[in-house]
Amino acid sequence: MAGERHTHRWWARLRLPVGVAAGSVTAAVELGFLTAAAVALAVSALAPAASRRVTDLTRRYAGQLVALERRRLAGLLPGLLAAGEPPPSREVATRRQVAYLAARLLPGTLGLLAYAVLGIGLVLAGIVLRAAVRGELSLLDALSQVAVGAVLLLLNIQALASIAALDVRLARRLLRPGSRAELTRRVQELTTSRAEVIAAVDAERQRIERDLHDGLQQRLVALGMLLGRARRARDSDRAQALVAQAHEDVQRAVEELREVAWRVYPSALDGSDLGEVLAMVARRAEVPVRIRCDLPQRPERQIETVLYFVACEALTNAAKHAAATLVTVEISVREGWVRMCVHDDGVGGADLGGRGLSGLARRVAALDGRLGVTSPAGGPTTVLAELPCG
Repeated sequence: MAGERHTHRWWARLRLPVGVAAGSVTAAVELGFLTAAAVALAVSALAPAASRRVTDLTRRYAGQLVALERRRLAGLLPGLLAAGEPPPSREVATRRQVAYLAARLLPGTLGLLAYAVLGIGLVLAGIVLRAAVRGELSLLDALSQVAVGAVLLLLNIQALASIAALDVRLARRLLRPGSRAELTRRVQELTTSRAEVIAAVDAERQRIERDLHDGLQQRLVALGMLLGRARRARDSDRAQALVAQAHEDVQRAVEELREVAWRVYPSALDGSDLGEVLAMVARRAEVPVRIRCDLPQRPERQIETVLYFVACEALTNAAKHAAATLVTVEISVREGWVRMCVHDDGVGGADLGGRGLSGLARRVAALDGRLGVTSPAGGPTTVLAELPCG
């Protein structure tokens, strides 16, 4: 984990200059593409039969370039895509996306100039260093050259940051859907999530009914028969033994009822935070559980409830199906998202399309969140739930 965090910090520092450099390369590719496309469209205008095919090919390749730019910008600005927003089409590009490819020539050219200036500065720095080693510069001249070089380096770094900001601003303006398209997408998303939530609630009701019918109801029927035998028993010792057994069955029935109630609604969250409640769940789990909850402040109740159900389902699957020997639950906040990762060392094979996990995915999606499952055959299994908290 420490090595992973160290690598993440280094990438966080390098992704901006790397992203700008990659943008200069892709801008050169896009310049060549736009030039060739303009020539092809101009020539095809003389042959109307070929004009439509040239236009379709142009939009198709432009769509692939736009998808490439979106992947590059994901390194500059994670979260450029809105939550739940589908990735851009790789088949055809809209007019706004083609306009974006043209507008991208400006930050691409500026990035090339910035790196050219940086390269010249490095060459000059090498010359100054060589002269200083040979004793051709006085101490005052050497210090002045270092000061000038440091100022120019800082200006170059600021220029790269400004170019990256311009690149991101163009992408936000031209790649994201317009207000009408965004509203249409959001309405469709809400309609789908509402139907999925209703289906999830119905499935949960069916599961509760099965738990009550197959577990608690059968136990109560057996308890009634046991008390009937105790009442008819003529031997007092036999009657006392049956009553003692009935008392044990009552205790088990109460435990089963409590389990069903917890699956309906985690009332413990009324007085305790998510970490404390999951610690209680871990103590009753059939497999050892290690929990690390690092939340600077308590999230909204509905977020805690969804994360609770995700953790419980993952623990149940790890114990019953994965034959795991250890489950790790980590909860943290990153860039405006509450992130919970449940990892087990079991045999894998978990499927997001299964009844339990698919219901959880609908719960998470109803709060504009994301649920992912990685569970190759042979294990391990990782369940990742992310919910917006900002």
